[in-house]
Amino acid sequence: MSDIRLSLPDGNEKRLPAGITGLGIAESIGPRLAKDALAIKLDGRLQDLNLPVDQDASIAILTFDSPEGHEVYWHSTSHLMAHAVKQLFPRAKLAIGPAIEEGFYYDFDLERPFTPEDLEKIEKKMAELAKAATPVTRKNISKADALAFFINRGETYKVELINELPDETISIYEQADFADLCRGPHVPTTSKIKAVKLLSIAGAYWRGSEKNKMLQRIYGISFPAKEKLDEYIARLEEIKRRDHRKLGKDLDLFSISEESGGGLVLWHPRGALIRKTIEDFWRDEHQKNGYDFVYSPHVGRASLWETSGHLSFYRENMYSSMDVEGQEYFVKPMNCPFHIMIYKNKLRSYRDLPLRFAELGTVYRFERSGVLHGLLRVRGFTQDDAHIFVAPEDMETEVVQVIAFVVKMLRTFGFDDFKAYIATKPEKSVGDDSKWEQATQALKVAADKAGLAYELDEGGGAFYGPKIDIKIKDALGRLWQCSTVQFDFNLPERFDMNFIGVDNQAHRPYVIHRALLGSLERFFGMLIEHYAGAFPVWLAPVQAKVLSITDRQLDYAKGVRDKLLAAGIRAEIDTRSEKIGFKIREAAMDKVPYILVVGDKEVEQNAVAVRERGGKDLGAMPLEAFMTGISDLIKNKRTTTELTRG
Repeated sequence: MSDIRLSLPDGNEKRLPAGITGLGIAESIGPRLAKDALAIKLDGRLQDLNLPVDQDASIAILTFDSPEGHEVYWHSTSHLMAHAVKQLFPRAKLAIGPAIEEGFYYDFDLERPFTPEDLEKIEKKMAELAKAATPVTRKNISKADALAFFINRGETYKVELINELPDETISIYEQADFADLCRGPHVPTTSKIKAVKLLSIAGAYWRGSEKNKMLQRIYGISFPAKEKLDEYIARLEEIKRRDHRKLGKDLDLFSISEESGGGLVLWHPRGALIRKTIEDFWRDEHQKNGYDFVYSPHVGRASLWETSGHLSFYRENMYSSMDVEGQEYFVKPMNCPFHIMIYKNKLRSYRDLPLRFAELGTVYRFERSGVLHGLLRVRGFTQDDAHIFVAPEDMETEVVQVIAFVVKMLRTFGFDDFKAYIATKPEKSVGDDSKWEQATQALKVAADKAGLAYELDEGGGAFYGPKIDIKIKDALGRLWQCSTVQFDFNLPERFDMNFIGVDNQAHRPYVIHRALLGSLERFFGMLIEHYAGAFPVWLAPVQAKVLSITDRQLDYAKGVRDKLLAAGIRAEIDTRSEKIGFKIREAAMDKVPYILVVGDKEVEQNAVAVRERGGKDLGAMPLEAFMTGISDLIKNKRTTTELTRG
């Protein structure tokens, strides 16, 4: 038998007999790799470990450590779960069961609802099936045979899927008495599945359409080792502890009332105070960076949205129109057409550019009730929006400044770990190739100068221009989409925008859409979860709380509170006749950065006994010293609570 040449990811090459399986290749590299192997990647295509390799190729052995390994493992676990469900509930019909970003799910049609007790039984059955070490095999059959096979089993959802497939050969994966329609690949044996946790049950319409039957979706997660599962469960508990919806209620920051409308946020005084602090900082920094503030209406004539293209391409996300004296109006989903109207209000010269219009503009977009999620997915939100109108020759300089501004702002909020993605020209687009190339290069240069590592999303740009998305990593390592810098070659044409150049001729400006925080609602929700509600001092709604030990110190405590307020420090006082331990615990639950306890001794010494958030006792210090220290933290927007004494 002739040999084949296999190129490995590290650049080395192996010569092995033609027809060797993926597992055989893994064994030739090392026993540890063979033990951990899940599937192989052959010339970029995923394949089962037990299939032969009979030609020269580049090859990679997939383990759980790779994203593709995750997908194979979790997809295989979804099959194991479906296998367990069919053994426990033979009347259940199978729909679909893919791997997802974290774990897997499977949709089932069963006449009765699954219960938490059912999940425990399914988990136990999965463990039995995994322990049996049943081989997982792929079978290729004709479309007609596949239809007959699943019709005979009563799997109507599989029959529907097969009927829509163009292929005449259909792949099925089998393990013992279980079979499923699937492209694969899958792990070679059920014994690969080690540690499983079924997490939740949810409703899901078949194929995502409300016109179809509601199915039951079981979500789960799995790992090759129990320690990894334990770590994941602990992480889930921490995510639950940080949930902005729970903390928003506990700390009295915001609410969403079905009576006033789902997806519409009500900002309570403390939440509104944090929002005001963010907005004040946002405005100050924009002013320093040469932006002009604008305000725009909440509704606009239909003709405006026709010109912008929103009625053609975005209508399903816009709310129904209203009639105003025979004219059709729509609530705005975006601010950009209004900013363009301000630009076009008078003739612009190259000397006026760049023009930077910034607005904290509230917009409204339709979201189905099933996807609404606290502050993270809403129907009305305030964008920290800006539109920059720039001459083509100044575009790169402007983008460099914008990206640097974005990074500085995000770092002030305590984020230092960024991931950037530059989306380039798609197959269908508007604008000359030279414009796309120039704009894309400007984004790369700006990212390099800001020290941002970036990935290219080739062909992933919108049809109207390239963009850079900047994601930030929170305290739990989760990535959040915040900032976007988006070129637009479409709107300047649609709105016939011009400026008079140095040659006294009309030229098209470039339009750059820029969102820095994204939306105030989503950014606030993310901040709550990042800090678990324990905001940096400069953002905390109450920065210091004064507690008197007895009523004898009330007048002094009120004086301390008043001095703090006069110095611009957000302070409250607890005047209740409760025990000091109780008052301290309540202030700690409110996550107040500093608790100032005053007794007779503090009154005599014009001092305060300072307790830092987290329980650290800083002892007594002169009131002026405390005020100096906390004022420094606030002024410099530090994320620490360590006081500077002076």
